[in-house]
Amino acid sequence: MRHGKYPFVIGFLAAPVTIYVVFVIAPYAQAFYMALTNWRGLSPGQFIGLENFTRLFQDDVFWKALQHHGILLLALPLVTIIIALFLAFMLNVGGGSKQGIMTGVWGSKFYRVVFFLPQVLAVAILGVLFQSVYRPDGSGMINSLVTKIGLEPIGFLINPDLALWSIIAVLVWQAVGFYVVLFSAGMSNIPKDIYEAAMLDGATRMSMFFRVTLPLLWDTLQVAWVYLGIAAFDAFAIVQTLTVDQGGPDGSTTVIGMEIYRNAFTYSKYGYASAMGVALFFLTITFAALSLRVSRRESVEM
Repeated sequence: MRHGKYPFVIGFLAAPVTIYVVFVIAPYAQAFYMALTNWRGLSPGQFIGLENFTRLFQDDVFWKALQHHGILLLALPLVTIIIALFLAFMLNVGGGSKQGIMTGVWGSKFYRVVFFLPQVLAVAILGVLFQSVYRPDGSGMINSLVTKIGLEPIGFLINPDLALWSIIAVLVWQAVGFYVVLFSAGMSNIPKDIYEAAMLDGATRMSMFFRVTLPLLWDTLQVAWVYLGIAAFDAFAIVQTLTVDQGGPDGSTTVIGMEIYRNAFTYSKYGYASAMGVALFFLTITFAALSLRVSRRESVEM
């Protein structure tokens, strides 16, 4: 049996490993090579070394997109996690004690479904939906209410100072439901008698949240922060479908993914677009590694 173990393992892994190499590793390797050429999509490109990367770091549009990612990295995870934590806490232990058992608010199971609904919507649907919500005239869902109270319509997507924050609001709205469910699953694993003991000791809701829930939910929070950070680097789809001039107005919402798309399919600069993709790849990997390293702590035993 022992002699037949390794052939069995190799035979079992051969197909998935081959598929992974062909459809994941090979495209990455090809993109890394293309980043070192001036390929424009038709004739074979010439090898130009690191020229694309030198040009990249001198590109003001790239740095502007990177600045937008910085704002997304701070705002999207922070706001989403705060809202999701509050809602999950209320759904699990916010309703008080019933027969000695901590319960959530009334209708918590229904609220979980409602909060999760935006997660199942495709990005294209979100773009169309929020184009109607953010429409700058009186026919917009928000501006129709604004005009009724006698105020001027708000240009959510045409005002450079508001456009990026409007995009962040959409991303938060879509993401919160998933993390409510994720945090609820984590909180359901916390023994209810811990909360009951804290209540008997006179702990308030706020002190239970910070002294019981957060420490015991730290690993889940760590995963959520990394996932949301990666989502902040992957905001291309919502920017492409929702914003004015795909990244406008005046580049106020552009992201690296948008510039990759523009350089590749509008300007046919596939080598330069590949260099942007390589830069985005390493930025994402670096963020994930640093986040896991900085937020690492000893696990709390329950």
